[in-house]
Amino acid sequence: MSDTATGGVGAATDRSGSGAPRVALVTGAGRGLGAAIAARLHGLGLRVALLDRDGDAVAEVARGLDRDLGSALALLADVDDAVAVETALGEVAGRWHAPDVLVNNAARTVPGSVWDIGLEEWDSVMATNLRSVLVLTRLCAPPMRERGWGRVINLSSLAGQQGGTLAGAHYSAAKAGVLVLTKVFARELAPYGVTVNAVAPAAVRTPAADELGAAAVAEAVKGIPVGRLGRPAEVAALVAYLASEDAGYVTGATFDINGGSHMR
Repeated sequence: MSDTATGGVGAATDRSGSGAPRVALVTGAGRGLGAAIAARLHGLGLRVALLDRDGDAVAEVARGLDRDLGSALALLADVDDAVAVETALGEVAGRWHAPDVLVNNAARTVPGSVWDIGLEEWDSVMATNLRSVLVLTRLCAPPMRERGWGRVINLSSLAGQQGGTLAGAHYSAAKAGVLVLTKVFARELAPYGVTVNAVAPAAVRTPAADELGAAAVAEAVKGIPVGRLGRPAEVAALVAYLASEDAGYVTGATFDINGGSHMR
């Protein structure tokens, strides 16, 4: 990757000529992958809005990035709540401007048999993992389209490609839906300089993975050719490339980052 892809001025500043840093919104940014992605983008010079339903956690991450909170903004909202999300986006626009980069990372896993999933639980997991991508993209993409530049990066999963059930069949179904929705929005927005791509990690060492238990994690590692879980920083680096100027010819794609678990 070139200097631009890894954080040069061209990757982090607005193309309007104002020289102002670009704005990124990362959902589920209170921990794990979201926190790592937010830190990577902030480190590359972007102003970052961090959205999470855990207000204390996301505030702590934001303060860790920028003690004065001039370039990191903590937002308390649940992505299941479309009204709260729209209100949060208004706060971002009021502080800076509508996001140039959207990272749909918020996710929810509920392990268990497909036979035991209640319909309310199904709908709730779908809302967090799939409907939120629809809601946030439809809110954030129009300003990107008007400016003629934007990046949308959706976090899918290996489970969405292979139908894994470790994190719940509803999680896998939602993440498969994210891949299709990525292509739909990519086609819609490509003529306007807005790219839409998906990143599909396998098991990554995050709090969510730890919550599955040591036995489940050990079993997952057995199926990974490189012999370990992924690192949040590795996923964040891939997201940072897709958010860069250099990624303008890449859209509608799914990027595998799985240690060789799924080769194609």
